[in-house]
Amino acid sequence: MAKTSWTAEDWMGAWAVAMLGGGAFAFRLLAIKPLYTVGMCAAANAPAICAPRHLVLQAGYLGLFGWAALALGLAAFFRAGRFWGAVALGLGIAAVVNYNGTPGIVGGAFGLVAWLSALTGRTAKV
Repeated sequence: MAKTSWTAEDWMGAWAVAMLGGGAFAFRLLAIKPLYTVGMCAAANAPAICAPRHLVLQAGYLGLFGWAALALGLAAFFRAGRFWGAVALGLGIAAVVNYNGTPGIVGGAFGLVAWLSALTGRTAKV
């Protein structure tokens, strides 16, 4: 069994996963999911939360969360980056929360494999 050694980069990666995934979940639960936000954001003088809500919904409709997670996951996988693998995992969680599951799960899985392989020292020397 390979010895794992957590560095500051790994702790920042775990923080990034928690903030991206948890932040996307909390934002969806508080700003997108409640039905009253639809009426509030359709009003003439909508509150300030409606602008980021609209951007997140548009990004979700276009699949940007999933494709960003996939691109970042592949980049981290082929470059074996610890931090970027963790960010790809966090984006993959955010993609699943925003219904961009297929590319988001694949990108998150590539990010997780890249992060764990760099953590255990099983990276290929290219």
